[in-house]
Amino acid sequence: MNIDSHQHFWKYEPVKHSWIDDEMAVIRKDFMPSDLKSVYQQNNIDGCVAVQADQTLAETDFLLDLATKNDFIKGIVGWVDFRGADIDEVLKHYSQFEKIKGFRHVVQGESDPNFLLRPDFLNGIAKLEQYNFTYDILVFPHQLGSVLEFVKKFPNIKFVIDHIAKPYIKDGFYDGWALLMKEIASYSNVYCKLSGMITEADYKTWSYHELVPYMQLVLNVFGADRILFGSDWPVCLVAGNYEKVRKITTDFIAPLTIDEQESIMGSNAVKFYNL
Repeated sequence: MNIDSHQHFWKYEPVKHSWIDDEMAVIRKDFMPSDLKSVYQQNNIDGCVAVQADQTLAETDFLLDLATKNDFIKGIVGWVDFRGADIDEVLKHYSQFEKIKGFRHVVQGESDPNFLLRPDFLNGIAKLEQYNFTYDILVFPHQLGSVLEFVKKFPNIKFVIDHIAKPYIKDGFYDGWALLMKEIASYSNVYCKLSGMITEADYKTWSYHELVPYMQLVLNVFGADRILFGSDWPVCLVAGNYEKVRKITTDFIAPLTIDEQESIMGSNAVKFYNL
C-alpha cells in the first residue's frame, strides 16, 4: 500500500493563507479531495494523511469532515492549542474520532527558537500519551536544538519531523542541520518525512542531485524503518508536480530492498499513524 504521509487541503482565503506569497501564487486557490483523488490515481497512491495548514480548531474539524466523506484520507493531523487550560477536554473530545491520529503546531513560525520548551506547551504535549496521539514537528534548522531537548522529554510519544526539518538547501547549508538530525534520530520514537524538499531548494532550478546528500543523511540516521514518503501537495506545486516529487523518493530508494521500499512508501506511515 502506497501512502502519502503529508498533504494539505484548503479553501483559499487571502488573510488566513497569507503565508502563500507572490512567488507561490500558483497555489492561491482551493485544493480539495476531488482535486487530489485523480492525482493519486495517476501516481498509484492508495491513501493519505491530511495535515493542518491553519491553527484553529475549525481547521481540525474541517479536515475531520473531509476524512469522514473521503475514504482515501486515512488519517488527519489536526491542530489544538497545547497551551490552553482546557487541553485535557479538547484531546478527550478528539479522541473519539478514529481518523484523528495526531496534531501539529506551526513552530517554524514562532519567533522564540525555544518555543517547544515553554512549560505551558510541554504541559499540553505531555497529555498526548494517554490518547496515543502522535505529534508532527514542523521547524527550521535553527530550531533543532530545542527539538533535541523536546524529544528527550517524551520517550513514549511518537514524533515525526516534517520536511526533513527544512534544511537550507537553496543556500547549500548542511553540516549544522546534519549534526543535530543525527542526534535527534538516536531517539527511536522519532521518525522523519521525506517531504518538502524542492520548496527548500530554488523553486526554478533545483535538481535531484542537490537533494541526495540530505536524503542520504536522513536514511543513514533514521534507517528505512523510520522514514515516511510525503508529497506536501499542493505546496509542492510551486516548484514541480506530484509525479516529480514522488519520483525523487522512488529513485532515491530504488537500491534498497523491496521490503524497505514498501516501508518508506507506505507501511511506515501505517505503523506510525496507526492507520
